[in-house]
Amino acid sequence: MGNKIHPIGFRLGITRDWESRWYAGKKQYRHLLAEDLKIRELLTKELYPAGLARIDIERAADNVAVTVHVAKPGVVIGRGGEKIKVLR
Repeated sequence: MGNKIHPIGFRLGITRDWESRWYAGKKQYRHLLAEDLKIRELLTKELYPAGLARIDIERAADNVAVTVHVAKPGVVIGRGGEKIKVLR
C-alpha cells in the first residue's frame, strides 16, 4: 500500500513552480498572506468568465507582480484595455 500524494505538491519545484513567490518575516507574514488571499479571491470572481487557470503572485520589496493565466485574454483586457485598467 502506498500513500496518496497530491499531484501538485508532488511536482512542485520539478515540473511546476510555486504560485506565490515571496518571503516575509514573522510579523509581516500573516498580513501578506491575507493580502494574497484577498487578491486571489477578487481575481477569481472577476476573471471566472475568461477561463482562469492560474494566479501567480511575486513580491519584491514594496512591489507586487500578479501574473494571470487565462484561456480568453481578450475578456480580461476588454475593448481598448478598459477592463485591465479597472483591475489595476
